[in-house]
This record gives sequence, C-alpha cells and structure tokens, in this order.
Amino acid sequence: MRIWYDRDADLSPLQGKTVAVLGFGSQGHAHALNLRDSGVRVVVGLRPEGASWQKAQNAGLQVKTVGEAVAMADVTMVLLPDQHQPAVYEREIAPNLRDGTALAFAHGFNIHFGQIKPPATVDVFMVAPKSPGHLVRKLYTEGRGTPCLLAVHQDASGQAQKLALAYAKAIGGTRAGVIETTFAEETETDLFGEQAVLCGGVSELVRAGFETLVEAGYQPEIAYFECLHELKLIVDLMYEGGMSRMWYSVSDTAEYGGMTRGPKVIDQRVRETMRSLLAAVKDGSFAREWVAENRAGLPNLTRLREQWKNTQLEQVGARLRAMMPWVKQTEDLG
Repeated sequence: MRIWYDRDADLSPLQGKTVAVLGFGSQGHAHALNLRDSGVRVVVGLRPEGASWQKAQNAGLQVKTVGEAVAMADVTMVLLPDQHQPAVYEREIAPNLRDGTALAFAHGFNIHFGQIKPPATVDVFMVAPKSPGHLVRKLYTEGRGTPCLLAVHQDASGQAQKLALAYAKAIGGTRAGVIETTFAEETETDLFGEQAVLCGGVSELVRAGFETLVEAGYQPEIAYFECLHELKLIVDLMYEGGMSRMWYSVSDTAEYGGMTRGPKVIDQRVRETMRSLLAAVKDGSFAREWVAENRAGLPNLTRLREQWKNTQLEQVGARLRAMMPWVKQTEDLG
C-alpha cells in the first residue's frame, strides 16, 4: 500500500490554474472552500435555478453554469450524484472540455462502468475523501485533514498523479494520508461495503433483530433501544479503536455472547451471499440494474423507500427520538 503525506505533495501543479467544482452539496461545498482557502482559483458550476447557487455565492465563491465553469477550468471535479453525471457530461461537460485539461471524480462508478468516456486528450483522476463533506471542511479549518483515496485512470499529460496529489493536498487530504488505489478497486469495494455491510447489511440486521423481539412479545420500544439506539455506542467504539476497543469496553457477558453467537448469525450462508453480491458488483450487473432503474424513473427505489417509512421500527423510533432532544438530525447539505 502506498500512502502520501504533506511532504510528498506540493500545490505547484495547481498554480495559475482554475478548478471547476461541479456541485455544491456535502462534498462540493467542502472541496470548493478548502481549495479556495489553499490559494487555488475556484469556480463552482451549478444549475442556474438550483438552490445551491445562492449558497455558493454567499460563501464568496464565483458561480457559473456547469458549461461555463468547465470552459474556464484546467481541472474539472465532478461532484454531482452518480445517476446524474452521464447526462450532464454529455450535455454540458463534454462540449466544453478542452484538450490538455483534467477531469476528476470523487467516486469511480461512471468511469469504471463506462457511463462516462472521456477523450484520450485529458487526464482523468480520482480524489475521494473517506468522510462526509462537512467533516472534510471542519477538519481542514482545524488544521487537520481527512484520509483520501487517489487513483489515475488516464494520464494524458504525464503529470496526472502530481496534479491529483496537489488537489488532495489542497483539500487537506495529505495532512491525514492519501492512499493509492484504482478506479476499479474504489468502486467495487465501495458498492460492496454499502450493500453488504454499511447500509444494506446493518439496516436489515437491525430490522431482523427488532422484529424478532417484537414477535416474541417484547415491547417495541425496548426492542428499538436494544437493536438500533445502542448501535451508535458500539460503532463509536469500533471507530475509535477497532474491534479490540469495542470488545474491551463492553461487559464480559456481552463480549462472550457476541463472540460465540455472532458467527451463528453471520454464518457461512451469509458469507456466500456476500460473495454473490460482490460478484454482481464486479461483473457490472448491479451497475446495469441501477442505470436501468434510473432510466425508468426509480420505481423500485420509490416503492422501497415507502416500505421503510411504514415499518414499525421507523414509527417507534420517531416517537422515541421525540423524547430525546439531544439527538439532532444531521443538517442536509445536499
């Protein structure tokens, strides 16, 4: 594994250049503001009628339409939602993308799965912070940084890696460490992690545990606390010091019960299912399904969202969270 730090990068590849940041959501606002504060010339590309236009202007940033921003830029960082990127690329980015410039991403999905095919005359790289945008900004302002992943897909100039490192340094990534990867590795591990563990796996594990207790006659409120509310306490321990800190911090009863019963829940059958999910990511079948879902207007996602809203787990949770004013919902930066 190769890791770069501040001493390995400098901002000179960005000197005299303009960076267009497309999007001003969670990641977009952090990238744009950190770049500006690092002395880089920044223009934000947005839809004229979008709510973010005024936000970006209020932050003291130059704002243009997407096409205008790309035409001005030496580096274009695409921070729009994955599903919107291909259409925006064809309509506004490609016609304004000049030879010898660079096209950058914070996630490899559309490049890796061929939804966006840049010309051979531009550099294509990725700088992907491994945290939400509000933390990328907060840590930067505190003099710290967020670990990033870096990959070069296309090196037309012969200097793409140095340019990507300069970008990572400008947003604070090299303060914490920038790990070398590829577009394929970042994309496939990211999709698998979301599906099998972070979003899909955890949410279904919580729901299954909650419903098992309720079906056995326990109060839904107690089941909610045991299977969802306390999850944050456990995850925070893992985040701070890995599994070892978590096992050390819980009771001996919890440690023994977890170590002996956990493998019965996540058994060989579950591991085989995880392998099948990874296979679907790697062979592109999930990507094709997701592209088709978007083209159809998101009928399945819309139905699934409604199903989740109507679960007893969510309804009980809403009532209990109203009793806990200290639980604040994260501000929507999108």
